[in-house]
Amino acid sequence: MTRPIAPAAAMFLGASGNTLASDVYGEEGPPVLLLHGGGQTRHAWKKTGDLIARMGRVAYAVDQRGHGDSEWVKDGAYEYTDFAADARVLADTLAERHGVRPAVVGASLGGMAALIANSQPGKKQHFSALVLVDITPRVDVEGVSKIQGFMRAQLREGFGSIAEAADAVAAYLPHRPRPRSHEGLKKNLRLHPDGRWRWHWDPRFLDGNRRIGAGSEDVERALVAAAKKITIPALLVRGASSELVQEEHARDFLKLVPHATYVDVSGARHMVAGDRNDQFANAIEGFLRKLKDAA
Repeated sequence: MTRPIAPAAAMFLGASGNTLASDVYGEEGPPVLLLHGGGQTRHAWKKTGDLIARMGRVAYAVDQRGHGDSEWVKDGAYEYTDFAADARVLADTLAERHGVRPAVVGASLGGMAALIANSQPGKKQHFSALVLVDITPRVDVEGVSKIQGFMRAQLREGFGSIAEAADAVAAYLPHRPRPRSHEGLKKNLRLHPDGRWRWHWDPRFLDGNRRIGAGSEDVERALVAAAKKITIPALLVRGASSELVQEEHARDFLKLVPHATYVDVSGARHMVAGDRNDQFANAIEGFLRKLKDAA
């Protein structure tokens, strides 16, 4: 059995001078920026980062602002445009480091950030290629409420133990086999002085004055406008059982971006990579190999 590649730790600066923690997989090759979904951390990309490195590329899995080991910004700036601003700075940083613009893989919140960042003025395209993981400009509003409802359930109170948090996750994701160890889940939690375990992200991300606002009409309009500007290679990976992106939403996206490739991952809900990493990996590998062949 091949031993997984151990990532190197790196720190970057975001648009507000905020620190962004990162794991770097690989040493040489074109860069790929990995942006996780809301409430997740860079550790969600462990298998993906390993795959990309073995393909001869360098994967940068970044904790987005307010998440994981990255800085919780003092002014609570967690609107989608704030995450997009960080993504744009990261794109420029990696382009300067490698001499080529990075491809970007964005799941949910990460996809929103990448889509908006790529359409910002100043450069024709900030990325060399775009992969959206279960996110489209139009989404199911009830699905957004369901996901955020789970995230808010123990937002302030937290959990008495990691096992208690694991039970909550299992109840929310009954289709997914329970892991043998809590080590993966532990990376998404923080032990506070009161002995309670709470999610490893800033509560203001959902409840602050500048929160994300996914699913709102303003966000939808901005994402639609950004999608219309896409000229780089693009891939949409949808969970076939997603509570957020329905088939009609995927069809709408393909009308906005006719040249995009589309992969439907059977047996997966919104967290596609976590639900069916085998199919997700195949989709990513196939897309990146086509980029290489085209180059």
